Order: sequence, then structure tokens, then C-alpha cells
Amino acid sequence: MTEQEKKYAKYEELKNTAELGGGQDRIEKHHADGKRTARERIHALLDPDTFVELDKLVTHRSTDFGMQSKKFLGDGLVSGYGKIDGKLVYVYAQDFTVFGGSLSRANADKIVKVQQLAMQMGAPIIGLNDSGGARIQEGVQSLAGYADLFYLNVMGSGVIPQISAILGPCAGGAVYSPAITDFILMVKDTSYMFITGPDVIKAVTHEDVTKEELGGAMSHNAKSGVAHFVAENDDHAMMMLRELMSFLPSNNMEDPPVKPCTDNIRREDEKLQTLIPDDPNKPYDMKDIILSVVDDHNFFEVQQYYALNMIVGFARLAGKTVGVVANQPAFLAGVLDINSSVKAARFVRFCDAFNIPLVTFVDVPGFMPGTVQEFGGIIKHGAKLLYAFAEATVPKITVITRKAYGGAYDVMSSKHIGGDINYAYPAAEIAVMGAEGAVNIIHRDIKNDEEKKKAIEDYRETFSNPYRAAELGYIDEIIYPKETRFKLIQALEMTQNKSKSNPPKKHGNIPL
Repeated sequence: MTEQEKKYAKYEELKNTAELGGGQDRIEKHHADGKRTARERIHALLDPDTFVELDKLVTHRSTDFGMQSKKFLGDGLVSGYGKIDGKLVYVYAQDFTVFGGSLSRANADKIVKVQQLAMQMGAPIIGLNDSGGARIQEGVQSLAGYADLFYLNVMGSGVIPQISAILGPCAGGAVYSPAITDFILMVKDTSYMFITGPDVIKAVTHEDVTKEELGGAMSHNAKSGVAHFVAENDDHAMMMLRELMSFLPSNNMEDPPVKPCTDNIRREDEKLQTLIPDDPNKPYDMKDIILSVVDDHNFFEVQQYYALNMIVGFARLAGKTVGVVANQPAFLAGVLDINSSVKAARFVRFCDAFNIPLVTFVDVPGFMPGTVQEFGGIIKHGAKLLYAFAEATVPKITVITRKAYGGAYDVMSSKHIGGDINYAYPAAEIAVMGAEGAVNIIHRDIKNDEEKKKAIEDYRETFSNPYRAAELGYIDEIIYPKETRFKLIQALEMTQNKSKSNPPKKHGNIPL
């Protein structure tokens, strides 16, 4: 063997060793737990043969606790770049087979490198988290590594899409990087997130709770609202990430991708004409309207298990990405409360940051009354949604399908806070409150049931319709429900070159 061949052979050996991570035994144990390895996840996520790995041979530099004799090439992190649907993305994946995927100074530097590259190249970054947390043997160096990641997460916020997948444990300080990113995906049964684990909680507060109850995928998707998506397994998670990325631009200077549209833009749906019940207190499913009007009836819902009285997600109209925000009358009558306001506000701000037009469907009876809401801060949390819609400069199209009462009418992307085109169905009711409540205040002296009934009918005749608002120009057009798809597409086409900027400032002070 020549000298040259020996060198090639050595490189090949190092490369193969690096790709084995913690070794075959640990990989098999990882598989037995129902999980893919870091490299398998990356290859499932990216287009075939597009992954380019960086820092493959990096090792830690720790000498305490005998660590100098325990080194693995790559040091428990796989990082690099590749493509999704032909578009550049950066990715890093923690390798649980090496030191439990724990964060060292060396592999924090690997993440910092791809974060900085992603910012400079204007490309999204996806983090595949599966880690035991800070590498205890390194002490403050590991904590410094986390803080470096957090700082770059904040600097990248609103500049490039940042996505986190939680595919195993994610505890302590490790949860803050995902929390700053735009979307968090978790996997049923194999992933969990929490600041302090069940053992610490038991010692401090004497509460008994399992890992799954405390920080499992459904806990964070349905109860806390920390996570946005839940997948069945690792492969499903990678497919969901690919679909999410298909709606997003690469950075804040780009428009979202446009897909060829084969769905007739003038398609009408007669079912929409009779979907909304005559009885204003009867529920219906707002998703029936959304699915009817969007391209190919495809709606990619965000946070579908949290704050069910509000629907948010991505869809396409004439091939262009839109963000959909909608009240859900099938749950709590579509009322605005703390959780639904925060859910929608966060989504609206994401769409505005990345040039995604907003389509809002309104059927809202008002804000949720009660001491729980008031003491929980409904005033400031409801104001977040108002702030988000008012601040957004992307095209904003609003459709009032039925009720739009009181302050909730204002908050849901009304003309007064910058709606570009505001539609209403003929059955829409735009008023300060429902007819019965209004009559009880205006005509509180009426005791006769017949007279009260007539007063309610008169109020309905006067206010429980969209015509007063249309007379004032607050509603641009009253449309038939079946025309919704084409009307939305027309409005989006008209607003596609919208140019609006808010007053110059460092940043606003959103009521957090």
C-alpha cells in the first residue's frame, strides 16, 4: 500500500467511526426504544443525497473526570446543510448514543456554526433535539454553550424560520432554545420537555407526576400550548417538518413559495350556502368553510389540540401560502379567551415576519367572562392579539361569517386595525352585543314579555346584519358564502404588492 493509499485508508476509517456515533450496541438500543438515530433522522428529513456534514471529526476538549480518555468523533452532534424540496436548509441533530446527546462546549460550537451560516445565507434552520441536557463534566462551559445558542436564536427570530423537533428528552436549560424558535414538534411516547423533572418536583412540592404527564407530547400540545405539532413517530415527524417547510419562505426578505395550482380558482361550494345555522346560538364547524375554500382542501393546522376555540394554520390560495386565523364556533362558541388570544397572536406575528398574507374568518360572540379569565389577565392577553393584527403589514383579508360582537369584532382583523379587504356573509351580525343582552340594557324598564320580544326583533332587524357596517364602509363587500374562495383569491391578488411600513422605532412594547 502506497503512502497515499494509507492516508486515504486512515481517513476512511475515521469517517466510518464518526458515522457509528456511540457504536452499534447503543444504536441497537436506541432503535429498540422506537427511535431513529441522528443521521437516520437527517436523511429522512432532507432530499436524498443532499446532506453535507460539517465538523464530522470534532471531539470535546474536556480533561476533568477522566473525560480525556472518552472521546467520540463528532461528539454527540451531527450538523450540516442540505435541501428540502430543492431549497437550502441547515440542520443539526443531537446523537443520544454519545454521552446521552449531552451538550458540550465543542458541540455547542458546531451548532453555533450552522446558526451563523443560516443567518448569513438567509436559510431556515431545523434542530432535532434528543439530549440529556448540559454535559455535567464540563460545568459552566456547557452552560455558556447553551447561552450562545439562545442568543443566536433571538438574533435569528423573524429573520429566518427556526424549527425545533423534540425527539427524545429535552430538560432544564435545553428547553429554552426550542421555546424561542418559531415552531416545536414533539413525538408521542418518546419525547418530553420540562424545566424540572418529576424527581425534583416530588422533592420540592411533593407532587407525584410522571415524565409523560409533566412534559409529554400531548401535555405540551393540548395543555400548555408550548408545542405546535405532534407526530406518531420519528419518520412521521420528518414528513411533517417537510410539509411545514413547503409553506415557508427561506427568510424575511423573500416571499413564500408559490406552488402550481390545478384547483379551479372560481370553484364554488353550494354546501356553504346552508352550512351556517339560522339559530345564532347553534354551533357549526368553521373548518368546513376553511377546507372548502383552500386549494385542494388542504389545511395544515398549527396547535390543533390547544385552545380549540381558535383555529390557526397554513393553506394555499391560487398556489400562494396564506396564514389562516379563525374563530371556532363548535368549541366554546368561538369565544376569545386567554389561550386562544395568545395562540392566534403568536401565529399572526410569525406570518407578518415572513411575508405570509393573513386570511381571518370571524364568528366571535366576544371575550370570555369570569374571574378565572380576569385574574389570569385576559385584558393584556387579549390585547396581544389586537396588537399583533394592528402591527401586521402583510395583506389582511377578513370574512365575517356570522357573529362579530363588541371588542372582539375590533380585535379580529377589522377594517379599523388595518384590514385591507373585509367581507361579510349576508347572515353576519355586527353589533356591540347580541340582541337579547342589548334589549335588557336599552329597554330595562320593559317588563311585558310581548313588548320585550318585539324590542328584540327590532334590534335584530336594525343591528343583526352586515348592512349598517357596509353603509359606513367598514365592510367592503357582502358576499355569498359559496363565492368565498374566488373572492379571497381576488383580494389576495389585488393586495400582492401592498407596501406599508409602521413608524420607525427600535421595537414596540407588546403587552407580554
